[in-house]
Amino acid sequence: MTPISPEQDAEFMRAAIELAEEAGRCGEVPVGAVIVGPDGRVVGRGFNQPILRHDPTAHAEVMALRNAAETLVNYRMPGCTLYVTLEPCVMCAGAIMHARIGRVVFGARDPKTGVAGSVIDLFAETRLNHHAEVEGGLLADTCGGILSGFFAARRKRAAGA
Repeated sequence: MTPISPEQDAEFMRAAIELAEEAGRCGEVPVGAVIVGPDGRVVGRGFNQPILRHDPTAHAEVMALRNAAETLVNYRMPGCTLYVTLEPCVMCAGAIMHARIGRVVFGARDPKTGVAGSVIDLFAETRLNHHAEVEGGLLADTCGGILSGFFAARRKRAAGA
């Protein structure tokens, strides 16, 4: 596995941010994700699409996992790193664990549904059989700002302003 430098981490998170912005342009909650293989190349990309796809499971992480599985021709992704702009929810954490992702790097914390330490920490649950290394807060201000801006604009439209 090729070690990933802090500069590369930031570069991959910026790629996830671009996908989050794409989600926002589509009217979806702006969350983006990329998966990087052990060789340091991007193998999966995704952004939130539950509204577009009429699919409650179409979160950014799940879409990136589906894309990576096709690229790798394997549903298991040991040695891969998932970058996501928002702390994973319980559904996504489960999918990440089933895929055997080795490392998760997220941007903004999610105090309502985040399960990488905000509400609970599923990744540290010793009774589960897979544990990814988790790092939070990378480019958190940028990631959180995209989400805050999206919801502020939505509230403004709803108020008829």
